[in-house]
Amino acid sequence: MTPSPYPWAHVWRSLRLFAVDPVGLGGIVLRARAGPARDVCVATLPDLGLPHQRLHPSLTDAELFASMDFAATLAKGQQIYRQGLLHRPAAYHLCMAERCHSQLAAKLTRSLDEGHSCLIAFDEGAEPEETLAPALADRLALRIDLTDLRACDPPAIDTEELIHARTLLPAVQATASDISTLVHLSARLGVSSLRAPSFTLKAARCNAALNGRVSVETEDLEIAATLVLAHRATCLPAPEPEAEAPTPEQPVPSSALDSNPDQDVLVEAVRMALPEGILPHASPRRAGATGTGAGDARIAKQRGRPIASRRRRPDGRSRVDLIATLRMAAPWQKLRRAAEDHVSVLPSDICLKRFETQTERLLIFLVDASGSAARARLNEAKGAVEHLLARAYSHRDHVALIGFRNDSADVLLPPNRSLVLAKRRLAALPGGGATPLADGLQCAGIMAGSAHKRGMTPTVILLTDGRANVALDGQRNRQKATEDAEHTADWLRASKIRSVVLDTAIRPQKALQSLAHRMGADHVALPRATTVGLTRAIETAVHT
Repeated sequence: MTPSPYPWAHVWRSLRLFAVDPVGLGGIVLRARAGPARDVCVATLPDLGLPHQRLHPSLTDAELFASMDFAATLAKGQQIYRQGLLHRPAAYHLCMAERCHSQLAAKLTRSLDEGHSCLIAFDEGAEPEETLAPALADRLALRIDLTDLRACDPPAIDTEELIHARTLLPAVQATASDISTLVHLSARLGVSSLRAPSFTLKAARCNAALNGRVSVETEDLEIAATLVLAHRATCLPAPEPEAEAPTPEQPVPSSALDSNPDQDVLVEAVRMALPEGILPHASPRRAGATGTGAGDARIAKQRGRPIASRRRRPDGRSRVDLIATLRMAAPWQKLRRAAEDHVSVLPSDICLKRFETQTERLLIFLVDASGSAARARLNEAKGAVEHLLARAYSHRDHVALIGFRNDSADVLLPPNRSLVLAKRRLAALPGGGATPLADGLQCAGIMAGSAHKRGMTPTVILLTDGRANVALDGQRNRQKATEDAEHTADWLRASKIRSVVLDTAIRPQKALQSLAHRMGADHVALPRATTVGLTRAIETAVHT
C-alpha cells in the first residue's frame, strides 16, 4: 500500500495532538465509510488514558443516564438504579454520527462541556449535507476526512514521547500576542465560534509539548491553524493592505499597533491545507437544517425512533413497554405482593411505547406559465425542478408540478420521484396566455391537503411575477383576480400549509410581497435568477 504522503501526514498529526490532550480538544470528527482506511486510522489511535465507550444514535435516556436494577429493586422494595453510559468519564465512540438527532446531540454536548470526556464521531454520511449536528461539531476541535484516501501502513507510536508531552503540557505557555493573533485569524476566516481560537491555542500547545518546548512558536500556530481552523473557514481574505506611514504630526493609529504580520502567514497555511475550489461552493450551515428531505416529526405507535414511554390505558393498537411497566410497579411490590412468587402489576402501571417518525416531504412547484412570465423564467423553473428531482431519491422528497396559464391551472406532474416522467411533463409545459393565479393557488392547496391526509408534509413553492388577471370564475378582471388570489392565500395560511414565494419579476412586486404575507410564506426576490440561483433559493427555503 503506497498512499499519498501529505494527506496521511495530516491524519497522523491530528491523532498525535488529540492523544496529548483528548479532553481539552473535545474530540475528532472522522468522516469515512466503514473500510480499511478507517480501520487503520482507528487502530493507530494511541491510548487516550480514558476507557472507551461505544454509543449509537438510537440510545434512550435510560441507557445514557440511569436505568433501574429490577432484581435489586424487587429485593429491597425501593428503586435501585445502575449507572448510565454517560455517568463516568470516557472516550465516546459515536457511530453513524450524521444520524444523531438534536436531542442526543444536546445531551452529548452537555457531557463534553463538563470537561471530563471526549468524543470520536464517525461521520458516515453519503451526501455532503449529511453531517454532524452543528452544536456537536463545534465542540470537536479536529476533523479527519478519509473519503478519497486508501489504507496505508501506520507509523510506529512512541509511547514515551506521548507520556513526556502530557507531562510537559501544563508548563507550555502562550503569549497575549499569540492569543490575539488566533482571535483575529478566526474572524478573517469567517469563523464565528469563539471555541475555534480556543481549540487552536490548545492544539498549538500540544504541538509544542510534543516537540519538547515550553513556549508556543509560530510553527505551532501554523500547524494548529491548519488542523483546527481550515475545515471551519468560510472565506479566505486577501492580505491586509499595508497602512501608510503617519506623518510626525499624526499619531500612530491603535490598529497599526495591534497588527500582527504572522496573521498573513497563518492565512496562507490554512489556504494550503484546503482542497482546491472548496470555499467558493461552501456556505455556513443554517441552524435547524436537517440535511435530508424528512418532513415534520410525528408521534407513532408502531414504528420509528423510540422515545420515552407514557402511562396509558391499552388501546389495542399501541405496544406495551414491559421494562417501563415493571419500573413503575417494582417499588410497590412489598405493599401489593400477597405471595412471594409473582410480581403484582396494576392497570395504572402499564406504559405504552411511543415512537417518533419523520414524514415524507412533498414539494409542490406552482409555476406561472403565462405570457408575462414564460419568456423570462419558464426555462429556469424547468431546470430547477429537474435538478431537484434528480436529488429527490437521496433526499427522500416527492415532487409535483402545477402550471397555470390562460383560464385555469393544470396538474402536469402528480407527486412522484420519477425523473424520466418529470422530464417529459416539463418538456410539454407550454407558455403564454393570461395569469389565473387564484386557481393555481387553489389547485396547490387541494393537492397539499390531500398529501397531508396521507401523512406527508407538503410545501408549496410558487414561482410567479404576481400579475394575476383571471378570477376564479374565469372572468378577465384584474381587480377581482387579485381579490380571489388574496382570499385563496388566506385559506392556505389558515390550512397551515407551508409555502415559499419566489418573485421572478424584473422588479420585485409589492403586491406579491403582500400576497406572500397573507400566505404566511417567505418572499424571495429573484430578478436575475438562473437555474442554479433558483435551485439554491429553493433548497435554502425548504431544507431549513
